[in-house]
Amino acid sequence: MTTITTRTVEYLADGLTMIGHLAFPAGADRRPAVLLGPEGTGLSDVERRRADALAELGYVALAFDLHGGRYLDDPEEMLARCLPLLADPDRMRDIGHAALDTLRAEPRTDPDRIAAVGYGTGGAIALELGRAGVDLRAIGTVNGLITGRPGEAARIRCPVWAGVGSEDPIMPPAQREAFTAEMQAAGVDWRLVVYGGALHAFHHPPVDHAALPGVGHHPRHAQRAWHDVVELLTECLPSAE
Repeated sequence: MTTITTRTVEYLADGLTMIGHLAFPAGADRRPAVLLGPEGTGLSDVERRRADALAELGYVALAFDLHGGRYLDDPEEMLARCLPLLADPDRMRDIGHAALDTLRAEPRTDPDRIAAVGYGTGGAIALELGRAGVDLRAIGTVNGLITGRPGEAARIRCPVWAGVGSEDPIMPPAQREAFTAEMQAAGVDWRLVVYGGALHAFHHPPVDHAALPGVGHHPRHAQRAWHDVVELLTECLPSAE
């Protein structure tokens, strides 16, 4: 296993003190970087492990926070915070920009080589950074196919990869079709992978608390989705010189 270093970073966003997880590979050189966003429940060890895995592949990775250091395991509390957030592109962009600034401030980060990958609410934030015109090498979103304000997708400057479960009731076919129509109309280089039989948050390991209806883990597709994310980064943001 490649030696990596991790540390906790604090920064301000959305009126909260956010607590992110930064991971980077051995060495002192500047490296390509990945901004990693969590599901609506918030930053957990799942995203921390993903950031560590990206560091092992040679990336600086920041798993960013959504809720000021809290993990919202109560579905009602999570929806009460996330639904207004998802309806407010400017708030999502503020959260994304604050995390991106934190990642860019890391001396190991190459500020010209950054990708954004997110899950659920974190994926919607990654997309909003693209719609805001942020210079990213790639955007990946898993079950976060949120459409934006009219015309703003034309500001996306990089390939967009999206993944969703075929049986996801939170991202149903109509939502998928609206998202792909937006990407196509904007001339974005986009791809959508539909994972057959998978529910919402299929990528996330089982949790020991209540979850929304329609949420469920699919181990095989979880592995495939991670492989697809890594392939996106390999194509658009190679870690090897």
